[in-house]
Amino acid sequence: MADVVTVTTINDGDKYLVVQLQNVSDGTGESAVQKVDISGITASDGRVPVSLSLQEVQWNMQGINYVQLLFDATTDDEMVTLSGNGYKNLEDVGGINDPRSTGYTGDINLTTSGATAGGTYDIICRFKKKY
Repeated sequence: MADVVTVTTINDGDKYLVVQLQNVSDGTGESAVQKVDISGITASDGRVPVSLSLQEVQWNMQGINYVQLLFDATTDDEMVTLSGNGYKNLEDVGGINDPRSTGYTGDINLTTSGATAGGTYDIICRFKKKY
């Protein structure tokens, strides 16, 4: 059996992207799995963002020690590490911006740690698009 994962786009506007990430684990977990492919995001005027900035995140997990959201690069950059349940609004501090390290793609990846069979996460992220 493999992890059952879904990525649902809740809103894809010109300024913000809101996605819901869900998983029911088989115990193997995920390692730097792409969750957002920036090349598939297009504004109404045809522009494609070069990066995303995390503005808000809400999460609920059980049976998983933690989840890391990562900015994809040659060596992925940690965006945020989440455990348990919670909510963070990062807008007042300008969000968490992609540092655009060597080999950055603008994509968002996810890694789990300590996933048990039947462990779950449900994460909603609001990203600001950077053009």
